[in-house]
Amino acid sequence: MRRGEYLEERIPDLKGTVEEYFGPISGSQEYKGSDLFVIEEPSNPVFERVVAGTVSYDGKKDQLAVDFVERDPTELSPDELEAAGEAVSLKNDFLREATGRDAKSRRESMKRAVEDDETPDGVD
Repeated sequence: MRRGEYLEERIPDLKGTVEEYFGPISGSQEYKGSDLFVIEEPSNPVFERVVAGTVSYDGKKDQLAVDFVERDPTELSPDELEAAGEAVSLKNDFLREATGRDAKSRRESMKRAVEDDETPDGVD
């Protein structure tokens, strides 16, 4: 998300949005003191499991946490394989709605974060 933007402003009903994109929530999972939504049987057959929610940090903005567990493509039937394109679109559309950034800008941001982490000590 961009500076000044908050997840709860972008998606006021995160639970409803997660269900809309991925299917009915079947439970929750604790992560760093926050409860995340778990979808054990996502509506798209490419996904084996989806975990999504908000992680709160003291003194910082809440962060979106997402884990897409996808089935092995060799286990998918031809009909299920056709859903792969839709699965990619679902992930990208959900992340765009939550962060306000498209896949390209999210990828560039991650590259910058990795490059910053790889800078040796004492070198700017």
